[in-house]
Amino acid sequence: MAALPGGLAAQTGNSAASAELVIIKTPRGANQAFILIKPEKPVASVILFAGGNGGLGLKSTTEMAWGKGNFLVRSRDKFAAQGLMVAVMDAPSDNQRGMQATFRFSLEHAADIDAVAAHLKKAVNVPVWAVGTSMGTWSAANGAIAGKNIDGLVLTSSVTRAKPDWAIAKSHPDGIANLPLSLIRGPVLIMSHKKDEFAITPAADAGKLTKALTAARKVEVILMDGGASPESDPCEAKSEHGFLGIEGDAIARIANFIKTNAR
Repeated sequence: MAALPGGLAAQTGNSAASAELVIIKTPRGANQAFILIKPEKPVASVILFAGGNGGLGLKSTTEMAWGKGNFLVRSRDKFAAQGLMVAVMDAPSDNQRGMQATFRFSLEHAADIDAVAAHLKKAVNVPVWAVGTSMGTWSAANGAIAGKNIDGLVLTSSVTRAKPDWAIAKSHPDGIANLPLSLIRGPVLIMSHKKDEFAITPAADAGKLTKALTAARKVEVILMDGGASPESDPCEAKSEHGFLGIEGDAIARIANFIKTNAR
């Protein structure tokens, strides 16, 4: 089951929400792979950005080198079940070892994201939202800031603190809050788990983001609670950081915000 540059795709299954592995050539010449899930009548589209290094290493719609357990990756079918067309974005061909924060907020990455968004709008002309989790919030925010085809933004388990040993610790001590979020005009949803114990993504930092989103048409904060007992370290996806056990509720609330504010 292979996919070729230029947007050729391999169909997998005959369900109402069919899944494809798509690879497009971005304007800067990189090959950008993503899983595309298209329900029959999507009301909006979402581009999902995994945390960590974001290098999924997609081989098919189900085969990947890393990231199967990531909150957004493992919940992709739940987004489609809400009537949303889904693109699960891999690292580009020139960053297959994974994306550092500096690349995630680069103009090159923003151009790749915008190319995927344009591809989605060409397929179905509905609003496109960038949805990131943890380190993926760098990508999602960057796409919303610099992209022409991103209509809304969802940030989950946002990185709002920099680790002391990061190269960007001085320039971005407050994580994505130090990006030019004031340039975002579309609606923004900020979602965290009240008991997220990952030191760089505390729920208490939501105010940093809302304060910076001065031009956004609407900003809403949702603090989730409950879920299953952690199956991983607090910084990994099988914990409160990844909304373990409450994925369905989290996706439903994200989808409701998107549908309510999509235009």
